[in-house]
Amino acid sequence: MGLLPSTSHYKGLVVTLGGAGNSFNQEVVMSSAEKNHPKAVAAFVGIDWADQKHDIALRALSGQEQLERCRIESQPEALTDWVLELRERFGSQAKILVCLEQSRGALIHFLMGYDCFELYPINPKQLDNYRKAFSPSGAKDDPSDAELLCQFVSLHHERLRPWQPDDEQTRKLGLLCEKRRQAVDARTALSNQLKSELKQYYPLALAVLDNDLTSVLAADFLLQWSNFESLKKASAHKLRSFFYGHQCRSEQKIQTRIQSIQAAVALTKDSAIIEAGTLTVQMLAQQLKALAPYIRRYEEQIAELFSQHPDSPLFNNLPGAGDHLAPRLLCAFGSNRERFSSPLEAVTFFGVAPVTERSGKSTWVHFRWACPKFLRQSFHEFANHSLRFCDWAKTFYEQQRARAKDHHAAVRALAYKWIPILFRCWKTRQPYDPQRYLSALAQRGSPFASVKNFP
Repeated sequence: MGLLPSTSHYKGLVVTLGGAGNSFNQEVVMSSAEKNHPKAVAAFVGIDWADQKHDIALRALSGQEQLERCRIESQPEALTDWVLELRERFGSQAKILVCLEQSRGALIHFLMGYDCFELYPINPKQLDNYRKAFSPSGAKDDPSDAELLCQFVSLHHERLRPWQPDDEQTRKLGLLCEKRRQAVDARTALSNQLKSELKQYYPLALAVLDNDLTSVLAADFLLQWSNFESLKKASAHKLRSFFYGHQCRSEQKIQTRIQSIQAAVALTKDSAIIEAGTLTVQMLAQQLKALAPYIRRYEEQIAELFSQHPDSPLFNNLPGAGDHLAPRLLCAFGSNRERFSSPLEAVTFFGVAPVTERSGKSTWVHFRWACPKFLRQSFHEFANHSLRFCDWAKTFYEQQRARAKDHHAAVRALAYKWIPILFRCWKTRQPYDPQRYLSALAQRGSPFASVKNFP
């Protein structure tokens, strides 16, 4: 399981690893690495990870510059043995720079527990383009990818930023926000499936439930009366008791529902359609009901963690953020104030800034595809919600629409304007003050300075 020294080469590169021919390159790497890291850099490592095994390429900076390759199992025990071998070989004070294709996952969760590693996760597209520079045929292999990752970090680590995870509280809050959103998306998908099924044989249920199938009331209703015939047999007293038991106390609304049930006519009497649809609706309704308490628990834990977070005052007063978006915005910026040095870095990383491509006389500005989708979604949703609570945001949005931009393009433009504001609040640890912002707009002569603002 140890790293066995061997002479090798990077596929497609006119470079020989090892020997005196690369002594100059080794000297350059050593001097630049030692200059930029308080701890001496002992080695560069590239890891091509997989579910069952990891291909590893290592280049040590001591002795002859040779590439060492090995393959280890993905089990924690094998990884632990590998780390212990590295620490015994290079010492506990050495720094090992590791490049791999992920910023979240089992492997990086393991590596972040050891202070001897400085992690450089890169986007798979970066490695893909790097590989194509030397292998235009598209040939690909796991060991050669590990070698390319090792070379990439050894030659370009000065232009890369090492990954610094947020503190535990922020990471926990961020994960809970993402998992809650996944649960909500699952609920939406189940609701859409239910609607599609009910339209085939039982549209009365959609009318009674006001076309909202995401609630526990809707799930219980469909589990108890999953077809037209069973609902028609229900008495008015039983229906009224059901709605009262689910906190629906409006007598006018209950009476309207009962009357619509009594006057309804079946869409179909085909038993084949009804029996198959009934079973499917019961299955989907049961899944919806099972999701509800977990979504509520997510929300309770998010609210508790957010209230205890030292940065919560920076985000809980934002117009339109609310209970769900405020924690997501906090986690998007994170706890490391050195993560972004300028608003442009943040706007670009979050995927809100467009991409400009120029070639000769042609210019193409397009949507940014390579970005953290959940973060981009968070800022897009926040900008959209802010339209109802912030007059200058609404004025800006209307201006964008007047320029023939569609709704989503206008909302992204508004998010582009919001992020520098949030960046400054985050950097200075000062909550958003609408009047202060409007005063700054007035000093610059902005047309938005004259609007009223109700955060």
